[in-house]
Amino acid sequence: ETRDARTITLRPGLNWRGHRAGQHVRLGFAVGGRHYTRTYTISSAPERPDGCFTITVKVVDGGRISRNLVRDLQPGDYLPIGLPQGDFYLPDAQPVKPLFITAGSGITPAMSMVRSLIAQERLPDAVHIHYAPHAFDVIFGKEIEKLTEEHPRYQFKPVYTRELGEERRVERHFSAAQLEELCPDWRTRECYACGPQGLLSSVEELYAEAGLARHLHVERFQAAYALVPDGAVGGAVFFRKAGVTAQATSVTPLLRVAEDAGMNPAHGCRMGICHACDTTLLSGCVRDLRNGQVINEAGTIVQPCVCAAAGDCELDL
Repeated sequence: ETRDARTITLRPGLNWRGHRAGQHVRLGFAVGGRHYTRTYTISSAPERPDGCFTITVKVVDGGRISRNLVRDLQPGDYLPIGLPQGDFYLPDAQPVKPLFITAGSGITPAMSMVRSLIAQERLPDAVHIHYAPHAFDVIFGKEIEKLTEEHPRYQFKPVYTRELGEERRVERHFSAAQLEELCPDWRTRECYACGPQGLLSSVEELYAEAGLARHLHVERFQAAYALVPDGAVGGAVFFRKAGVTAQATSVTPLLRVAEDAGMNPAHGCRMGICHACDTTLLSGCVRDLRNGQVINEAGTIVQPCVCAAAGDCELDL
């Protein structure tokens, strides 16, 4: 799709069930003899006739799995997958005039929705604002060019954040004035937003101020984190079952600490939703990175994917 994004077609087994456009799936992958699980949005429409579906993966800096999927996966490989999940999708009953606000790989659920609406021959008046560094960074760029020619009701409005140069990219970031310019009737539309946390926070703030929060639907690729207090410290983390001790910072999720120490604990979404990584805090303190709450009561169930060390601690992993 781009220099660092690839679409992968998967043929599911007999236990698969159809997805709704915008949903995601958990996928397993082995790297260095260890099995990891990640969540990816399904980028194809449910109406695809061959029984297959696609995910579109962008390489994440420092990521273990994305680089292997984009660079190393070969036709014929087998991957364990879960069933479709998520509530980020268009309603079936009532028609909506959608406004999609996306950035980077956040375009994938929007494209699944657009493809599905076209397949059903019920594409409404839709506006799609998408942020990318440059034109050549737009995932599905060539397909989108064709879609805009064939379907004038689909209005694609790209914003190239580095078009003016690296030092001026903030000028192209999302703002109320920019939204008014690109979609003057945004208040009358249902908004579906997906992308980096900075974009989503700005969109949520604007819709809340306008009293339109109920018309905003958001899909995150990672949990929204609160600010960690100045002076916060990490500590030594003892994983009891593994018999492993590792040093952790105050901002590194404990799941990542465990993986960096050579462990492979159960996990799923990596953003505090699925609870696949839940474990017991045996002693010490951890901080929930989503809200800054310090948890120090032994026996409490904690989520390592969204908790960090707040001093020395011991987990039942």
